Amino acid sequence: RQQTWKSSVSTQAKMPPCDFVPEKYESYPYERMQKIREQNIAPSLRTYYKKPLLLHQGHMQWLFDHQGRRYLDLFAGIVTVSVGHCHPKVTMATQKQLARLWHTTNIYMYPAIHEYAEKLTSLFPDPLKVVYLTNSGSEANDLAMFMARLHTRNFDIISLRGGYHGGSPYTLGLTSLTPYKHGVANGFGCTTTMLPDVFRGPWGGSHCRDSPVQTVRKCSCTEGACLAKDQYIEQFKDTLNTSVPKTVAGFIAEPIQGVNGAVQYPRNFLKEAYQLIRERGGLCISDEVQTGFGRTGSHFWGFQTHGVVPDIVTLAKGIGNGFPMAAVVTTKEIASSLAQNLHFNTFGGNPLACAVGAAVLDAIEEDGLQKNSEDVGTYMLLELAKLRDKFEIVGDVRGKGLMIGVEMVTDKDSRRPLPAEEISQIWEDCKDMGVLLGRGGLYSQTFRIKPPMCITKRDVDFAVEVFHTALQRHVERTA
Repeated sequence: RQQTWKSSVSTQAKMPPCDFVPEKYESYPYERMQKIREQNIAPSLRTYYKKPLLLHQGHMQWLFDHQGRRYLDLFAGIVTVSVGHCHPKVTMATQKQLARLWHTTNIYMYPAIHEYAEKLTSLFPDPLKVVYLTNSGSEANDLAMFMARLHTRNFDIISLRGGYHGGSPYTLGLTSLTPYKHGVANGFGCTTTMLPDVFRGPWGGSHCRDSPVQTVRKCSCTEGACLAKDQYIEQFKDTLNTSVPKTVAGFIAEPIQGVNGAVQYPRNFLKEAYQLIRERGGLCISDEVQTGFGRTGSHFWGFQTHGVVPDIVTLAKGIGNGFPMAAVVTTKEIASSLAQNLHFNTFGGNPLACAVGAAVLDAIEEDGLQKNSEDVGTYMLLELAKLRDKFEIVGDVRGKGLMIGVEMVTDKDSRRPLPAEEISQIWEDCKDMGVLLGRGGLYSQTFRIKPPMCITKRDVDFAVEVFHTALQRHVERTA
């Protein structure tokens, strides 16, 4: 592609209005920021885009850069801004608590942790009524592994390939994506099993998943049967029979895989997998770091969409709308296993975090964000499915609520991932037109769409039109 190439395709998309006016940017010039990044910030913290964005302010679903340019944020700080950037209710609750009490640790009682623990656990079915608060999803999953091993007195934990459960040395054994794997010994007692991916995996059909949009693969299942699910369960049994002892500590899975690009399993897969694990003395852990807090629309927690009740649930990201907090919710019995000795977290459940967490729960309820996720998410999935039908390179559109993946391929028959440089150009084009998308998948081939849950159908129309334009430009470029 020559640098002089100019597209004849221009977008008709008009960015929806926003009456918020950002403050004037008054920090260092862009070039100085770049220099600091190179010299003083660890290089493992990579930035998106050829020319990284210098973001200055946020308001609900919008972000503003240092030049005052506005972007529709469809990635929400990696699925973390649940109720909207600088949501006024959450901001006010934080400011109030800031002026009252920041920190004492759990060696004393203070109102915020008790009020929040009661509020959060009331949203869970019995017997999931005990919470341990931490600061990040990796920490929460780390603790869930620890609890499962202590409680069962078994050691082995199974996770799905393509899953992301954190980057700490302990959780890295569960995380099953090459870019996160470092060449050091890790994952002792962790075993991965085949991912039941009905688009990219060996089995899949046109009725498998709990989504308004199914794969374009053919299906020969009879009414009420799913051959793909049965085949993937056989693979799961194979792992249990060959790769782990007769008893295991547990099994961890995201209800919809996040980093791997909103991958969904066949209906009832998790239900049967949970049963097989429990027969072997193990606990079932649901990683709700990305799927929790109403994002899937139909339910508040992702595990509810599978008709299961886990033994341990881990929460993070959207729990604090960007504030560093996380949680492990479990039963009284399992939580007691941790009480044999001291297990302490200095900042977990501090007054500030609990005030933020409570305000986030209030905002989700008062703003009707679970319902909005269902309505706007379903609308977006169906609109994106039209683009899948129109463009050969859009291989799969999937998801539930505002947890959406668009997988890019060279062609629908081979399902080969679209080359990285081609995807990157589409991605850059969307950014230049004012829409920020995430990336994921084993080959970074999937666009991840997981916006703040306050976005509107009007925002969706704008985003889909921008994406449409970027796809048309790609077709023109490669013609």
